[in-house]
Amino acid sequence: MTEAESGPVLAWSTVEHYLGEGLGASYRLSPADGHPVVSYEVGHGGADIALFVELERHQRPPRSPLPAVDIDQVAVGGGLRMARIRTTQAGLMRDFHDLALAVADRIVTQNRTLDRAFHETVGNWSSLLDRPGAMSSERRIGLLGELAILARLAESYGWEAAVDAWTGPYGEEHDFALADFDIEVKATAAERRRHVIHGLGQLQPAPDRPLWFASLRFTRGGAGGRTLTESVDAVRGIVADRAPAALSRLNSSLERCGWSTRREDDERWTPRDEALLLAAEAVPRLTPGILAAASLERISAVRYETDVTGLAPTPGAPVDFSGLRLP
Repeated sequence: MTEAESGPVLAWSTVEHYLGEGLGASYRLSPADGHPVVSYEVGHGGADIALFVELERHQRPPRSPLPAVDIDQVAVGGGLRMARIRTTQAGLMRDFHDLALAVADRIVTQNRTLDRAFHETVGNWSSLLDRPGAMSSERRIGLLGELAILARLAESYGWEAAVDAWTGPYGEEHDFALADFDIEVKATAAERRRHVIHGLGQLQPAPDRPLWFASLRFTRGGAGGRTLTESVDAVRGIVADRAPAALSRLNSSLERCGWSTRREDDERWTPRDEALLLAAEAVPRLTPGILAAASLERISAVRYETDVTGLAPTPGAPVDFSGLRLP
């Protein structure tokens, strides 16, 4: 990469290229002869990204109030002490990129101290995100997963039936309710198949209806990937052409998921590997019976994580999800 010529400008597509190729890179955001030195780094092997800011002799890095953002102090070549700001969650790297550039802009162009630049940025972003309608990175990846499953179900049952079966946006326990079975979909950008389960009912089959659990993993796709906007537009276009009677319900489902046509995005994703299909009984889970046995039956609100990494697929899945792709 080359030195920035006029302020801290760095396109995500450039960073995504290095991440996708597994390459490390360094991009200086401050002028060549300016202080403090501010640089953007893609880690060796393209594993992560970080913002580095030079510290004065007795200056300490600010403390981060955000669980997903870590700040520590490192020594770099030339004897510089620098604050290193990075995210602890791989799935949030695209969002962290914007945060890092906002902090750098305040330092380089507005002469803010690191402490003030960081806390001003976090404060302003927090105020913005407190407004209703913002989609978190987790929700965007989750919606991508549900759209992928929706498209595959449409191949077997038709688009109108598939759209009608997408019940998750309407507050139902499970994401899809077909004639003879239900499907709960979870998607992640992390290395492990670790998923958040909301409530005891999310992995509890309805009477006489098998429940299947679909675990999907996505990774950044570069030029070959799909953005959420592209996937949404593709599904809406196909439904408008092949099942126009279902378009109104599809649009309603998308809105209930937090999607808006005014919210463009440039983050590209592709499936990391094959989808993992498990019968609900094969998923490590909490059930009303477990709580009752532990004399905890009065607990009604439960949120926990389950890790299905390394589990073998359950034979006999009602739909073939091999080769799953984003629409």
